[in-house]
Amino acid sequence: MARRKIVQIDEEKCNGCGACIPNCAEGAIQLIDGKARLVSETYCDGLGACLGTCPQDAIAVIEREADEFDEEAAMEHVHTLERQQARHAHTAHAGCPGAALMDFGAADEPATADAAEGDEAPSALRQWPVQLMLVPPVAPFLDGADVLLAADCVPFAYAGFHGRLLKGKKLLVGCPKLDDAGFYAQKLADILRLNDIRSLTVVHMEVPCCYGLVALAKRALAESGKSIPVEDITIGVQGEVQEKQSIGA
Repeated sequence: MARRKIVQIDEEKCNGCGACIPNCAEGAIQLIDGKARLVSETYCDGLGACLGTCPQDAIAVIEREADEFDEEAAMEHVHTLERQQARHAHTAHAGCPGAALMDFGAADEPATADAAEGDEAPSALRQWPVQLMLVPPVAPFLDGADVLLAADCVPFAYAGFHGRLLKGKKLLVGCPKLDDAGFYAQKLADILRLNDIRSLTVVHMEVPCCYGLVALAKRALAESGKSIPVEDITIGVQGEVQEKQSIGA
């Protein structure tokens, strides 16, 4: 323990407005029992970014004996808070019973490329829901996953969708023309940022509007700050694979 600068909160002055919390990048200040409190000395860098945001003048930076600032622990703390907030937001707004999260685990008999064309071919789908609008960024089945982002017309056009594309991946489905592409880009950025995504495969139709799925994937990747291998696959309107290319790290 060393003598250093650290935040001090006057609880008698604090009225619990929470104005200071967004200005603490390390998440060191949280509302507890209606008051802003320093949750851990190791999360506070003592630089005072929260100063001047308190309308009650309840925050000051002082010098005293305190545990050393641990940047790695602080960032992990922020990561945990983000996941909790995202989970709460999804729980608060996902009122549809059909949007309940389900992870089917590994398939007992994975679909093969040839079997995928038969009427009795087993499904390679391993989770629910699949619509990007409904999948929360912190869905447990996303962490450590290979993700397939598919335009919603692709499974109808491409007969080998389950056997050649979906097998071993978690599925996210959307339409870049008819749905809110901006929302999708932000949702996908959150998914990439909050999970250890191993790879992202983007599959879309050859029609011009469908290439918007690639654009939003690139935007999401940039906003996430992650370096993830990304493959872009184009499907023709008659169901053939037209092109495959790498667009990520």
